[in-house]
Amino acid sequence: MMRLRIQCTALPRNALILTDTPRPDCRYCDGVGGIPHDYGNHYDGEYEGTDWEPCPCWTEWRIVLMSLPRRPRWLRRRDTGRDPWGPGGYSDEPPF
Repeated sequence: MMRLRIQCTALPRNALILTDTPRPDCRYCDGVGGIPHDYGNHYDGEYEGTDWEPCPCWTEWRIVLMSLPRRPRWLRRRDTGRDPWGPGGYSDEPPF
């Protein structure tokens, strides 16, 4: 049985997606959705990375429901990094 949820993603573009959720009481992955396997270099034993084995309690598919529009240019943040209340951009008042 699939446990569907709606999720907001930002990459590659803002969108609402429909995705499956791992089973929270799964005895193999403990609700994480997969089992990580660390591996190392064969010759010196140094850490090389982690392989991810997905658990059979869920599927990794996703469906894009709706692409979200971009923010209009006039609503984007225009911060110069200066304090508008301080002289020359710096305040001499204590922070409390």
